[in-house]
Amino acid sequence: MFLHAIGFGIVTAAVLALAAVGFTVQFGVTNILNLAYGDVMTASAFVAYASDSAGLNPWWGMVIGGLFGAVFSVLLNRFLYTPFIRRGARLFTMIIVTIAVALILQNCLQAIWGPDFYSANISAGATVRVLGMVFTTTQLILIAIAAVTLAALHGLLRYTRLGKAMRATASDPALARNCGVQTRRVIDGAWLLSGLLCGLAGVALVTELGSFEFTTGSEFLVPVIAAAVLGGVGYPYGAMLGALVIGLATELAATYFNPTYKDVVAFLVLIVVLLLRPQGIFADVATQKEVAA
Repeated sequence: MFLHAIGFGIVTAAVLALAAVGFTVQFGVTNILNLAYGDVMTASAFVAYASDSAGLNPWWGMVIGGLFGAVFSVLLNRFLYTPFIRRGARLFTMIIVTIAVALILQNCLQAIWGPDFYSANISAGATVRVLGMVFTTTQLILIAIAAVTLAALHGLLRYTRLGKAMRATASDPALARNCGVQTRRVIDGAWLLSGLLCGLAGVALVTELGSFEFTTGSEFLVPVIAAAVLGGVGYPYGAMLGALVIGLATELAATYFNPTYKDVVAFLVLIVVLLLRPQGIFADVATQKEVAA
């Protein structure tokens, strides 16, 4: 049972890492706590489902869902969040705005798709045993997609001009702007990257769950925030570590206690971290952000 729980935890951590890293990259650059993130995940999953229903290969649906998340996130920031920021909206005001956006998205999804559950079109595939852990072929593909995507993100942040500009903007936007960094383009790039990871995570989540409905992404938001906060909000590598910890902890709790305790464990971890170490494991980055105050 322990090895099976670890296997399930690795799969959960892979999906969670995609979502948490996207969430923390966007927050690190913009300092906007986007609580509509989970509903963008759901919308991306429905877009992927629509493309699958139209006859496209289900794995192409993941690409289409990721692209939708990327474009939608950029437009959401450009035409809704940025005008509030220009008018001097602070963190708490923006939280209210993002909650409103989340509720609007949920109601739009319910109006379009209804309250029914939908089944993912990707089959589980054959069962594979790895070091005593049991995976399906689809789960192994999801883990591989997450690993490749996060490795590509590491390369972008470390070795490209955009990545260096994003790190500079996250550290000190005013100084970066004075040094010639086009911060507006960098912010657009951060939202694009965050939305891409959000869309991929949304499709990966419903593929792993097997079925979904209009609130699936919002229900997954607590583990996402817990992973991001645990690692240090605004620090992508911390979000990866936080996703691994939360993924393993929730699946172990589901195996040894009750599956309904998964979200409870994530919520408890979030509360404990906020009480004892709100800046997260990697404190140097998170303490610079308004959310740590």
